[in-house]
This record gives sequence, structure tokens and C-alpha cells, in this order.
Amino acid sequence: MSDLMKLTLSGARDALRAGQITAVELTEASLAAVVASKPLNAFVHDTSEIARAQAVAADIRIQAGGAPDMCGLPIGMKDLFCTKGVATQAASAILKGFIPEYESTVSKKLFDAGAVMVGKLNMDEFAMGSSNETSSTAML
Repeated sequence: MSDLMKLTLSGARDALRAGQITAVELTEASLAAVVASKPLNAFVHDTSEIARAQAVAADIRIQAGGAPDMCGLPIGMKDLFCTKGVATQAASAILKGFIPEYESTVSKKLFDAGAVMVGKLNMDEFAMGSSNETSSTAML
């Protein structure tokens, strides 16, 4: 596939299941897009190593058959949702350095379904607005 970032989620899912692309290839393309988007301050925590490991696991799961629809699909996780072992600060300086030892329900369900987290997304502080004017600064 020439431009993986132009695929819709359903198109990427179908290409993964058909063996036209791998989750690793899709993840690497997504991680490159994350790096290219750095000036936008959209991603605040780098999870590229986790994403790469999740992509390898997703490829194995897809090849085995019966993988859930989200398996192998790259996602950005809002920094509001706790992700075990990954900095989570809800765009607030007050939580800087907080690394939860537990998984949120949202992230657990996505990970159980095989989703690949390419990074943590910026937001308004504690999700209390709509403009990102009170968001944290880029941390990548």
C-alpha cells in the first residue's frame, strides 16, 4: 500500500485481515505521522516502544485467526485515561510525573481488543474545556 495513513479504520482492518499489510507496518507509518505532527502538540507522551510490541502481538493474533476488529489498529489514547506504566497527567502540571500502576477500563478494553497505542493525546486540563488553551505543553 502506498499511503497507509490515508486508510480508514475499516479499510486498515480489512487490509490487515487480507494480509495486504501488517500491524507492524501500519504502526510504523502511524509513529512517523506522530513525529511529523509534533508542532501541533497533539501527542504529549511517547509510547512508541509499547506500540511496536503491541503491533507484533497483533500480527500474531491476526495470523492465528479470529482477532477482534480493533486488533492491530493504531490509536491515540487521550491523556485522561490511565495507562499502566505510562505517564498520565490529564494535561495538568499537578499530575506531572504520575505513572499509574493500573489500567483504566477504557484502555483495558481497547488493549484486550488488540488496539495499538501510538501515544497519549493532549487535551484541556482534566477534560474541562474545548479549546486546549489550558493544555499541558508538548512532552515528546
